[in-house]
Amino acid sequence: MKLTIATRGSKLALWQAEWVKKRLEKLGHEVDLKIVTTTGDKILDKPLAEIGGKGLFIKEVEEALLRGEAQIAVHSLKDFPTQYDTEHFTLAAIPKREAVEDVFLSETFETLAELPHNAVVGTSSIRRAMQLKAFREDLVIADLRGNVDTRINKLKRGEYDAIILAYAGVKRLDILKEIKYFEVLDTDIMVPAMGQGALGIETIKDDEVIKAVKPLNDLWTQVEVTIERDFVDELNLGCHAPVGVNAKIMVDDSIKIKAAILSKDEKVVKKELVVPFDEWQMAGREFAKEFKEYL
Repeated sequence: MKLTIATRGSKLALWQAEWVKKRLEKLGHEVDLKIVTTTGDKILDKPLAEIGGKGLFIKEVEEALLRGEAQIAVHSLKDFPTQYDTEHFTLAAIPKREAVEDVFLSETFETLAELPHNAVVGTSSIRRAMQLKAFREDLVIADLRGNVDTRINKLKRGEYDAIILAYAGVKRLDILKEIKYFEVLDTDIMVPAMGQGALGIETIKDDEVIKAVKPLNDLWTQVEVTIERDFVDELNLGCHAPVGVNAKIMVDDSIKIKAAILSKDEKVVKKELVVPFDEWQMAGREFAKEFKEYL
């Protein structure tokens, strides 16, 4: 089957699209890429939360699908809203995900704990910012926009003492070797974004296209990220809201869920829950109800 993938043009987005392209080609399909520039790529001088939050990186990609220029879009699942146009599109496959954690990067300091008083840490995420301040109230959090290369270059120029990125993206682009110090942050310190480390393969509502990408789906990852997305959806929060949630299937088949939100009185509320595997379908929404009083 001949297929076209719509993708953003950043190095990481292209890596993700190429990864999906190669796997579809192995299944016998002919695959091209269609590069699309999104609102999130164009506006780099404002924090993400200020310019719309939900769907910043998918609107123009979906428009390309509606115009028939592509049948598939590959997204970082953490950027894909829980509410989307299900009349025209479906989230057809979620491949096995990469590392879920965030990573600390610095040219001067070995770990987050070793940063000096009033050190400047760069991040574009209010989820990361709230948890950094909860861990180290003295840190100065500075906005950090741009693609991964841009952010790394700003760190190397000394604009920040450290920056925080998603570990999955850093691993996929193989850039740890370019940085002097890095520390993978434990999820007890930094609860990841919903879907972090996972890709979402969105398709048009076409049975043949959906059938073509279904083999790329990973059931365990789908269960974990569905719990995370249900949690955020139940609280009616967006992709760039101050919320972190991570579900992990344990070796005994139980599921451990960690979550963190910024409460209405500007405090970080963190909780954990362990549920049996057979309760996964309602776990995210039920856990979210424990946080509603704080919003």
